[in-house]
Parts: sequence; C-alpha cells; structure tokens
Amino acid sequence: MKALERNPLPLEGLLGRVERLVNRLPNPFVLFAGIFGLVAVVSTVVAAFDVTVRVPGEKKPTPVLGALTPEGLSHLLGTATDSFMAFPALGPVLVIAMGIGVAQGTGALECLMRFAFLRVSRRWVPYLVAFVACQGHVLADSAYILLPSLAAIVFKAVGRHPVAGLLGAFVCVGSGYDGGILLGTLDVTTTGITQSAAELLPGIEGYHVHIAMNWFFTATTGLILPLVGGFLIDRVLEPRLAAWNPKHDPAHSGSEGPASETLATPVQRRALLISGGVTLALAAALVTAWLLPGSPLRGEDGVLAPSPFVDSLALVLSGLFFVFGVVYARCGGVGKEARAVYPHLIGAVRDMSGFVVLVFAIAQTINLLTWSNLGKLFAIGLADGAKSAGLGGFGILLAVVLVTSLLNLLITSGSALWSILGTVMVPAGMLLGLSPAAMHAAFRIGDSVTGAITPMQVFLYFALVSAQKYQPELRLGTVISRLLPFALSFATVWTVILTGFYFLDLPLGPGAPIHLP
Repeated sequence: MKALERNPLPLEGLLGRVERLVNRLPNPFVLFAGIFGLVAVVSTVVAAFDVTVRVPGEKKPTPVLGALTPEGLSHLLGTATDSFMAFPALGPVLVIAMGIGVAQGTGALECLMRFAFLRVSRRWVPYLVAFVACQGHVLADSAYILLPSLAAIVFKAVGRHPVAGLLGAFVCVGSGYDGGILLGTLDVTTTGITQSAAELLPGIEGYHVHIAMNWFFTATTGLILPLVGGFLIDRVLEPRLAAWNPKHDPAHSGSEGPASETLATPVQRRALLISGGVTLALAAALVTAWLLPGSPLRGEDGVLAPSPFVDSLALVLSGLFFVFGVVYARCGGVGKEARAVYPHLIGAVRDMSGFVVLVFAIAQTINLLTWSNLGKLFAIGLADGAKSAGLGGFGILLAVVLVTSLLNLLITSGSALWSILGTVMVPAGMLLGLSPAAMHAAFRIGDSVTGAITPMQVFLYFALVSAQKYQPELRLGTVISRLLPFALSFATVWTVILTGFYFLDLPLGPGAPIHLP
C-alpha cells in the first residue's frame, strides 16, 4: 500500500513525547506486576495508620486493608486462580475470538466486507466505521472485540490501512461508550445506581429516574461524535501509521486473494448469500425467542435486560460468526483445506495467548485494589474534595467529568465507578438544585473519554495484539499516542454538548430537566 502523506499536527511534539515515554515502559505483564507491587506497599502503609473510608449508604466505616500482612497474603494466595478465571473480559474475548476466527479463517468475513463495501467510497469508510463504533455500547464489552476486528477488514477491503480501521474503531467504542442513539444494558445498570443515590436524601424518594433520562443527550453525542471520529481516523490516525506491508496480513487459508481483488466469484457470491441468509435467520429466531412474553431468555419478572440472553451475548455473537463461516465454507466459498473448522478455532485461541497471560497480571492487580479498599479511598477522597471546594451549578458538573475521567484510568468498570461516585455526587448535586439526570450525564462523559487510553483497560492490549498481526513492530506507546487525540477531542465535544444542554436548559431526556423543579 502506498504510504499516506503526513500532515502537520499541532500536538505532534506532545504525542511524540508520550509515545517515547510509554515505549520506555516494560512489557505490559511486567508493568502490571510493578503496579501490583506498588498497590501492595501503599495499601500496607495506609492500613498501618488505621485509615478508614466512609462509603455513603453504609453504616460503618470501611477500613483500608494491607496486602503485606498475614491476612492480605492469605487472601492473595487463596484468590489468585479464582480472580484470573473469573476475570470478566477473559471468557468473552476467547469465546468471540473463536467465532470470528472461523468466519475470518474461512475467508467469509473478508468476502463479505469486500462485497458489501464494493460501491462505498473509500473516503466515507472512516465515518461509517466511527458511526457504528460510537453505538457499540449496545454490544456491551463485546464491542471492544468485535468491531475493531471487522473495521480492519473493512479498511483493507477498500484499500486503506487495516490498523487505522482497527484502532479507530477501538477508540471510538471506548471514548463514545456511554453515548449512542440506542439504549443498552449500561443504561439499565447505571440508572439503578442513580436512583439509589437519589433516594439517599430525605424526601426525594419520589423523584422519577428512568432508563431514558439521558437519551436526548446520548443520541446527540451518537450523531456528532462519529463525525469527529471519522475525521480523526482519516486525517490524523491513518497518515501517522507506518506503511502497511501486506506480507504481515493475518494468514487466511481460505481467503480469495489480495485486498485489491474486490470482486467475488459467482460461487463465492452464492456461498455468501446462503451463509448470510442462514445467519440472519438464526439471529432473527434468537431475538424473537428473547422478545416473546414468558420466554426463558428474559430476566426476572419478564424484563428484557438484564436477562440470560443479554448475559450470554458474547456466546450468541460468536455462534453467529461460527455458523456464518461454516456455512460459507460448506457452500464452496473456499477450498477443501480451509473448510476444516478445528484449525481455525485453535489458531484464534493461539493468537490470544499473550492476552491471556496479561490478564493474569491485570486480574491480580484489580483484585488487590478491590480487596484492600484502596480504590474506594481514592474515589471518595476525590469526590469529597470536589464537594468541599464549593463547586455549584455547571462547576460541579465539570468536577464530575474531571474526577470520573481521572478515576476511570484506574477503575474501568463503569458500574463499579458510578456505584462509588454516584452515592456522593448525586446527592451533592441535588442539594445544589441539579437533577440526578444531569449528574448522570456528566458521569457518562468522564466514564467514556479515558476508557480507551488507560493501561488498566484490558481491551487496549487486545487491540494491540490484534494490530500487531498487521504491524508486528507496533508498541503500546505508539498505540496510546495515536489514540490520545481522540480522547482529547471527544472530551471537548462531549463537554461542549453538555454545555449547550445546560445553558439552553434543554431536557436531557423525556421528563428529565437539567435542574430540579
């Protein structure tokens, strides 16, 4: 591929320093081992002074526990394996990777993308990818795995840099995660936390908090952020990637040829039509079974989310990709050798081996932060500081954005972070006349913008490993420096949109004004 022309960037010097700094860090496993050791020492020192943290809603103060104590060492040794095996991202990543591995190994995905984007101008592909990625929260954490992989194939299909598609989709998923036109399981989870926080104030029990209270705000971001994301992918990210060497393209034993071959053969088009039809029919059947009243795929009391169907979304998506690849191969889309499913499954898991090893170190670090209560101490300390500073009105909304974005570098679970911050920030905002919906909207910004660039984000390493299949020399510092302009730009756009809603006094959702009546 011809190297794209570099354009000057005002932040080039800063980004270069970030890249060099992060690239000097040890490999991610050693890095997290160091963070684990630091947390262990800090928690032990803090615990030695009998420090406690008072979590809103709990009757007794919570003590900080030391890792380098008999109790701490016993906990770490007893839970090391369980925390690794129960790590939330491990199962979904491997499950989806196997399904995508089959669809990709048989050449079905590449054929689909080449065929689907045959008449799409390569100029608009970044914007299309950014739009889909900015709605990715509907797929929950699966979006971090699925959409970047597909975006790489889409970019290659139209003759563009696949790493630009992969990293662009990843950062748009992360930095736009709490926005989007559609509602998802995240809205259900965080809304419940907001309702509980609002009821901490006497006489506020009747305030109506509902899942769509931020929908006008999130839908607006879901339309504007893709324009910013597409522009950055096209003008900032792709021109600054090293030229892509097709020899480093992941091997597809059943692929139809180089990316320049945009047309599928009649046999491949027939296989694509049949496999696509079967997959869509299966997906429609599953969704119908989920929507039927009384379905076992629904949750308690018949709710759609949370439910067994939503909880097993990673398995459902993997199964659909598996069926798509197998049917495509069986219908003659590839040669005989590429029809073997088992090698594709093994290859997909093998490609994730480095990711699995890294997860072990990450799981131990997060386990220690949770058990020691050090994460709670940091979160509530920052939240109380913002409250004590006397910030009011729009100032406290900005404080929520800032505190959340900083803590999101450490605590990447949105529901876990909001369960700590919300119980402090929501009542504080209500005392100043701001509605729970306004505080929730500010939290969404902070929870999104730094989600894709923190070393604590396990899916960042999945993106790195995936990108290294195309560019083996790619390093973590290079990736973070390429994603930083997205985080800064998205933070600015998110905040400008919230500013507009606030000063124009627009409702954030149906029946959800900025200020309390």
